[in-house]
Amino acid sequence: MGRDHPIVAEEVALYEDVSERLAKRSPNPGADEAPIILELTRLREELVANPEGKDSMSLREQWHRQNSLLAQLRAGKDQAQVDPNSPYFAHLQLREQDKARDLFLGRATCIEGGLRIVDWRNAPVSRIFYRYRQGDDYEEEFAGRSREGVVQARRTVRIRDGHLDRIEAPEGVFREDEGHWHQLQEGRSQLRGGEASAMRAHDVGEADERRLGTDLEGSRRRADKRLPEITGLIDPAQFDLITRPSSGFLTIRGSAGSGKTTVALHRIAYLAYANERVDSDRTLFVVFSGALRNYVRHVLPALGVENVRIVTFHDWAAEQRRRHFPNLPNETRDDAPAEVQRLKLHAACADALERHIASTPGPRTRRQALDDFVSTLTRADLLRECCERAAPGLFSRDAIRRVVEWNRRRHEALFGGSRGDDMDAALEPEDNALLLRAWQLRVGPLRYREERPLRYRHVAIDEVQDFAPVEVRVLLECLDRNQSITLAGDTQQHVAAQGGFTSWSGFLSQLGVPGSAVETLRVSYRSPREIVQFARAVLGDLAEDEDPETPRSGPPVELFRFTDRGACVVFLGDVLRELMTEEPLASVAILTPSEEASALYFEGLSRGALSSVRRVTQGDFTFAPGVEVTEIEQAKGLEFDYVILVDVTPAHYPDDAPARRRLHVGATRAVHQLWLTCVGTPSRLVQDLER
Repeated sequence: MGRDHPIVAEEVALYEDVSERLAKRSPNPGADEAPIILELTRLREELVANPEGKDSMSLREQWHRQNSLLAQLRAGKDQAQVDPNSPYFAHLQLREQDKARDLFLGRATCIEGGLRIVDWRNAPVSRIFYRYRQGDDYEEEFAGRSREGVVQARRTVRIRDGHLDRIEAPEGVFREDEGHWHQLQEGRSQLRGGEASAMRAHDVGEADERRLGTDLEGSRRRADKRLPEITGLIDPAQFDLITRPSSGFLTIRGSAGSGKTTVALHRIAYLAYANERVDSDRTLFVVFSGALRNYVRHVLPALGVENVRIVTFHDWAAEQRRRHFPNLPNETRDDAPAEVQRLKLHAACADALERHIASTPGPRTRRQALDDFVSTLTRADLLRECCERAAPGLFSRDAIRRVVEWNRRRHEALFGGSRGDDMDAALEPEDNALLLRAWQLRVGPLRYREERPLRYRHVAIDEVQDFAPVEVRVLLECLDRNQSITLAGDTQQHVAAQGGFTSWSGFLSQLGVPGSAVETLRVSYRSPREIVQFARAVLGDLAEDEDPETPRSGPPVELFRFTDRGACVVFLGDVLRELMTEEPLASVAILTPSEEASALYFEGLSRGALSSVRRVTQGDFTFAPGVEVTEIEQAKGLEFDYVILVDVTPAHYPDDAPARRRLHVGATRAVHQLWLTCVGTPSRLVQDLER
């Protein structure tokens, strides 16, 4: 086709013109900081020499003025500059009053020398690109002036290393290959067919007609995206686990989407049916995240269970610690080094606490338990001995020395603060479990009301692989004589490395119940075969056992590469607008690697007037139709019709175990379709998907 197509000819000519103008642009050397710094030095010396002199006020004003100039100068130097090798990713042609003008969207703004390149993130005119389609009439207000016109052309382009090689327009997609342009026959990529498609099957061969989007008679479910009541869809293996005797341990493992949470929830409903006293605050359902807690809070009532306490361990432990150690500060701080957090939550630290208390005589009092806590965390010799026994080589002598020194400084501030001397005193979140364990070992059972022991009839812990052994041990000690507990988890989704979870056998041994049977769920119901196979491939050597059974097939997993995040936002905005028009009950999760990325994608999609987009910051999912943007960790344990993993790059997903598990968790949130995007080179973990 060469350059014969008018769209190709126009875009090539525009890019050549922009490149020529950028090449002619005079470089901006920027102002010199040296004279300003010299003046600031002089002013400071005069103020120090005579701070109360008659000219001090004038000198201070000059100081602030020069300091402001220096800040502006440095901010200007830090401002992004247009990259000549990839100056823009989108072209917008507007017609106003019979006059057409071309604008380009990129990562930086350059409005000079005939160039009209604007930063997609903050230029007001970029709203037109995100909110309107080609051929639309627009009306927007910029700087107090109303602008009306027509979007005459709206296209995205790919410019890599100074070379234009792809154009996407409503008229078609064009790609350059070895000097020749071709119009691709493939249509635009789409998300489709997954609205309310969460599925559960009795048998591997019975999946075709079974959806959670419809009931058993085929009627459409409600718009609420919380897990519906699915007792009628429990399979035989799950039913066997649900109906086990109420006493003793039930440990359930299974891949993502195999029904671990379903079994734990229905087991509580089953036990409550047999004994109505189970449906009370003496039954505890413990989760790792606030998002999963909110999810479960709307599931149990649908199963006829309304009084069971559903909590995160963090909230429960903080509540109990305040009750048992009321004189300690309520505030917590999260600035502890990672090695401090990891050691406090490791089984070796709990072992050290137990050994210290066993070898140290003392009264059965709150004060003594607090002393045990402090002493253990500052005994380098004991911590070193227990670490070498439990995890040889994991903590070096220097690391333990640094941890002990940190603990010593924090305890000095803490106990000063408990007497009112240090307003900055605060506990660390990891302290709560250790303090409660110290109470149990030194004083006895945790207490409820009026000095009665705190006893639970049943405790269920979901995502147990992300709990520390000491946290689970504290809960175990709160069980009544029946010792009824359900543990559900998947080591392949272990993303909280601080806890030190390595294997089921090791974990159960650390809990003091070695040899307990672990039941395995072998059918993965949530995701289609294509997603399960991709997620298993991402795990590599971390994958356990044989592949799970997958009852159904679905769309392929796809990877999309972009030169800029702005181009990715344009692509996603167009696709999601179309999806929400065709499937208004669909749930979509855009899962990012960081809070910064979540904010950027949310703001970009919001700029495009995608009304259904929501930013999730503290696990506050709505479980309603629409698009939710958040980090992978916040979505753990949840599911969505569609999932888009963004920024899947080597920087965010290196080839290591934590990144593999994290990507695996993100991928397995998808019930119907999974997409991945990256800017630049994709992570090695997903390069097999390149189109």
